Amino acid sequence: MSAIIGIRREDKNRWERRVALTPAAIKRIMSSDEIEFAVQPSPIRVFKDDAYEAAGCDMNEYIDHADVIFAVKEIPMDLLVEDKPYVFFSHVIKGQDYNMPLLQKLLDLRCTTVDYEKITDDQGRRLVFFGRQAGQAGMIETLFALGKRLKWEGYDSPFSNVKQAYMYDDLNDAKHQIRELGINVRAGLDPDLCPLIVGFAGYGNVSQGAQEVFDLLPHQEIEPDEVADLFNRKDPPRDRVFKVVFKEEDLVEPKAADGEFELQDYYRNPHKYRSRFEQHLPHLTALVNCIYWTDDYPRLVTKEQVRMLWSTGQRTLRVIGDISCDINGSVEFTHKATEPDTPSFIYDPITASFKDGTEGRGIIVMPVDNLPCELPRDASEHFSQALERFAPLLARADYTVPFPDLALPGELKRAIITYQGKLTPDYRYLEDFLTDD
Repeated sequence: MSAIIGIRREDKNRWERRVALTPAAIKRIMSSDEIEFAVQPSPIRVFKDDAYEAAGCDMNEYIDHADVIFAVKEIPMDLLVEDKPYVFFSHVIKGQDYNMPLLQKLLDLRCTTVDYEKITDDQGRRLVFFGRQAGQAGMIETLFALGKRLKWEGYDSPFSNVKQAYMYDDLNDAKHQIRELGINVRAGLDPDLCPLIVGFAGYGNVSQGAQEVFDLLPHQEIEPDEVADLFNRKDPPRDRVFKVVFKEEDLVEPKAADGEFELQDYYRNPHKYRSRFEQHLPHLTALVNCIYWTDDYPRLVTKEQVRMLWSTGQRTLRVIGDISCDINGSVEFTHKATEPDTPSFIYDPITASFKDGTEGRGIIVMPVDNLPCELPRDASEHFSQALERFAPLLARADYTVPFPDLALPGELKRAIITYQGKLTPDYRYLEDFLTDD
């Protein structure tokens, strides 16, 4: 008997056009395995309904009969079905308050919850993710915000021609334009903007995606300990922009006077460290934040740090592309997440006030929390390619057996958060975040 995979339409907001599995991936799966697909129709999905029909899918509003249901974003609680396996980004693993009701509902209905974020190899590296596309879209949005800021300040910069990520046909279209505007960078930036230094906090998949876009510009990479010297040069180069990538040892230092930075110790004992990043803030034109952060870690940028900068007239930092988008988190004044139609707000360090848009005194913050949706086709194709080999295994699994007997590879079993009405062993810590109403 064939197993059935259900693909639900995304309905969290009008920007969510991504899919977990593309028509091409589904066609390959169906040709090599006895798997059928039931796909909900969607008016906004980046791959149209007829493409799924052509791949052999059953287009159907009703998909609850499927053996497993795939989505991208959270599934509305009133659509969950008892004992059903679901595969999606649940956004519960940090104990996020806003999704604890969803987690409780999944437990109450004895659903199996497989979270893409926790599909990892034996070294804990994620295998199915949108991180690179978040970085790509986030860098485009950061350049867009920088162009807007410089135009408001009266500069005619090449970046004023950058569009928002969702306004391009696809990533290749965006890359082509950014390469083109690089010609104007090479011709020479306004000397008052030089050196134009963009810092990247972090070096993982998100940062790599952001750097991939940035590197299309004429640029030179420098080390963190070279930033201040470059900034203080009397006649810095005008025919390029500069890139600096900050790793953990550039961001924090031990609190103890005789302490030495040790990466694993920092991960295990972040409370023993404090931020040292503020020394670089006066020299950056833009900062792209790509770090993973929880409350245990020191903040990357604080309100007090930027207040001191602005109070002393150091106002070079124009834009923070907060791709990580932790509310009141690593960037303390990221007070909300934004959407693509209003991607940025301004934080005024002097008055500690906020204003939507890109015009006015302060630092522009770009914290769109769902950046991959701005490149829906590229993001879906990349994600689907990674997920394709796991989909048949998830469809054929027997979810009625005890969890220790569930015949799935470790990559997938590690990603199961709820099973038969209980949290699995790796996620029992979430009990502390669940409260009874």
